[in-house]
Amino acid sequence: MSVKESCQNCGGTSFIQATDYVNLRPINKKMAIGSEKIYTVCLDCGEVVSIKVNHPEKLK
Repeated sequence: MSVKESCQNCGGTSFIQATDYVNLRPINKKMAIGSEKIYTVCLDCGEVVSIKVNHPEKLK
């Protein structure tokens, strides 16, 4: 990952992208598959600096 910014929490500049096993789904569509979330995490302190939905069109 090429983030040119530094972590606002600790000033670190090493980041990694990660995901979890739970997809994000619309509240009113309980049976929707939804989309995975991509987290950008500071490797120095563990602060999550960004969360992005991989396929936002699946939330419609």
